[in-house]
Amino acid sequence: MLTLIKNGEVYTPNYIGKKDLLIVNDVIGYIEDEISAPEGFVKIQVIDASGKIIVPGFIDSHVHIIGGGGEGGFKTRTPELQLTDATTAGITTIVGVIGTDGTTRSMPDLIAKAKALAEEGITCFVHTGSYQVPVKSVFTNIEDDLILIDQIIGVGEIAIADHRSSQPTASDIAKIAASARVGGILSGKAGIVNIHIGDSPTKLSLLEEVVDTTDIPIRQFHPTHINRNNELFYAGIEFAKKGGFVDFTTSTVERFLDKGEMKCSKGLKIMLDHGVPIEQITFTSDGQASLPEFNEKGEFIGLQVGKVSTLFKEVRDAIIDENIPLEVAIKVITSNPAKVLKLIKKGSINVGMDADLVFLNKESLMIDSVISKGQMMVRDGKVEVKGTFESY
Repeated sequence: MLTLIKNGEVYTPNYIGKKDLLIVNDVIGYIEDEISAPEGFVKIQVIDASGKIIVPGFIDSHVHIIGGGGEGGFKTRTPELQLTDATTAGITTIVGVIGTDGTTRSMPDLIAKAKALAEEGITCFVHTGSYQVPVKSVFTNIEDDLILIDQIIGVGEIAIADHRSSQPTASDIAKIAASARVGGILSGKAGIVNIHIGDSPTKLSLLEEVVDTTDIPIRQFHPTHINRNNELFYAGIEFAKKGGFVDFTTSTVERFLDKGEMKCSKGLKIMLDHGVPIEQITFTSDGQASLPEFNEKGEFIGLQVGKVSTLFKEVRDAIIDENIPLEVAIKVITSNPAKVLKLIKKGSINVGMDADLVFLNKESLMIDSVISKGQMMVRDGKVEVKGTFESY
């Protein structure tokens, strides 16, 4: 199957101007100033992208694809992600994680859901483990999971600085990171350790202690929720200046922002103004996670559900409200997570890369169409491919 896309303005994520793209099956075959439709091919789809901006498909590397939550009891378990939740948000690659509940949310379930989403048309990986230490891996250790299970590319989300964590020590974190590093080296994967950072004033100190006292490099860690509060945010700036990655969480509610959580679009501008290289910053949605609220005594008082739709919304706000150039802002959900996670065929528009593309309306920057692995999932704002149980 050939798909010819004409007259779109292409960001790779770097701006390369108006180009034609030829998709061959599920990869980008050609990028030229002008490509004519090959003769003799019956199965060729031609798409006129005039008035559209074309960017790489979005990568959301922190999603509770099988649901999360439960902090308020069984009835507060959040639902699974549906295919169109992702595709209508421009997301073509996802990394699934398990959070607080590492008991009723299991690794076999997580892997099965990742396989299901892949069968439905998007790319999905997972991390092994959950908040808990020791890590609840599939096999007896982290290395085996990374080496033997294709879908597993890292570890997490391991919780620190949080009353819901297992209260791990620096030694615990170092051992997890060492296992992840070796497993990653032997499997050719990132072996990244995704770290949930809570509200505790200890902030990133455990990670800093590991980096200062062991041979584990700072980029073995991918700490998330860095915009949770003002103090953590500025600690994140210092962590990034030392060479570390930092990840913003886009799902939030107004009361969290009122209490001091940093809005992602604004936080991105501040970090760039403080000299943090854009390549060290990522956004993730924490989609389908519970957004619980606790009082001063640590008692649960309510929750909402994270949405993957917030991922691009915050990037769009960064472009429109904070005047960050599109080719800079878009990197936090395309090329940057691809590099952090060693997803070599994702995150950019180049010949030989997977054909994951998002068309944006040039005037409004709203999502218009989405192609995943060469298949049109959303066209002109309308869903073309639904999940297995979304058609009923």
